[in-house]
Amino acid sequence: MEGAGQLTGAMDTTSRSRVFTANSLTRIIIGWVAVAVLAATADFLGPPLPGTMLLALLMAVVAIIMVCSFGVVTQAEKLANRMGDPYGSLVLTISIVLIEVILISAVMLGPGDHTTIGRDSVMAVSMIIMNLVVGAAVLMATRKYGALSHNRTGTATYSAMLVILLALAFVIPGQLDHGGSYPPGVAVTVAVGTLAAYGYFLYRQMFQQPQDFAEVDPIGRAAAWHLHESAVETPQHDVEPPTQRQPIGKIFAKHRTEILLRIAVLIITVIPVVILAQYMAAFLDDGLSRTTLPIELAGVLIAAIVFLPETITAIRAGIAGELQRVINLCHGALVSTVSFTIPAVLLIGLATGQTVILAETGANVVLLAVTMLLTINNFLAPRLTVMHAVPHLMVFGVYVLLLFS
Repeated sequence: MEGAGQLTGAMDTTSRSRVFTANSLTRIIIGWVAVAVLAATADFLGPPLPGTMLLALLMAVVAIIMVCSFGVVTQAEKLANRMGDPYGSLVLTISIVLIEVILISAVMLGPGDHTTIGRDSVMAVSMIIMNLVVGAAVLMATRKYGALSHNRTGTATYSAMLVILLALAFVIPGQLDHGGSYPPGVAVTVAVGTLAAYGYFLYRQMFQQPQDFAEVDPIGRAAAWHLHESAVETPQHDVEPPTQRQPIGKIFAKHRTEILLRIAVLIITVIPVVILAQYMAAFLDDGLSRTTLPIELAGVLIAAIVFLPETITAIRAGIAGELQRVINLCHGALVSTVSFTIPAVLLIGLATGQTVILAETGANVVLLAVTMLLTINNFLAPRLTVMHAVPHLMVFGVYVLLLFS
């Protein structure tokens, strides 16, 4: 027993030293110091700021966000390669989405009128993730490796969830005679039903159908396996990638300390990214108010910054040929975003008496419909090529063009 305890203690020490590296600790310190400094000087940073100071602050905040984002990506990749997909991707996705929802909720509970904050944030995330990030990641993957396979059952599951979630969020409210909002009884039903459906989806994804979200292309499986071997520092280049990983329960039991520590470091590192993005929003609003640029551009940039860690992870997965991981990250991120954000804003609106407008403009509804048609059509293909990526990038280009029209 004493020997077993000593072995466990040694393993825990090794896990801590592997997780709490100099780089990870430095990124955490930089992020939280920046948050503390901005919080302490908030009274002096209100608009209007001098142009030079505003530009310097924006550049500094973006630079710190980038530093922290790469720390988040490092932990996410280690987790994904230790736990396997979809578990690793879920940790990153849900961490970022939950923190973003908390901040949106804080804004709604604060002073001012925020009737469309949920709609605008989810719309921006939808266009960025489902068109820009998916398009870029698939383009890089297929340009490097040629046509790649994906797990069509899992991808179709994401698409089915997105069709109903986006329709409930943006389309149906516009067809009701309530000014783009849901009446109270319907709002409660939609919020509770959405959360229940997402909870069941997570249960199926994690415990009943995890194989439907795993890599099926030999290139992606090999990339994930070799990264896993590198992550645990026991490379075995003569070992073939296995077709099936160990059950998540066994993996967690064997590497509990490392997994929990990495999740903690990921969350501690990602919180400054989201908080700093809110400060960046104030600086952007100040700057854009002095120009002829559309104020909606700030929301798009904020969404891009908040989901920057996930974007970087998806792009790197594409470069490695892990096409299913790209899908898990991007499609899974939007499913989580809609499933958490819409119920949150509806319930807060009911509790505070605020009007929550969800109905999108006609042009944006068309863009969402085109995005989903492309997604369903393209990902029905057994293998994806470069030409499956190009239309998504074109849709994002149209979205940006309409922002300036």
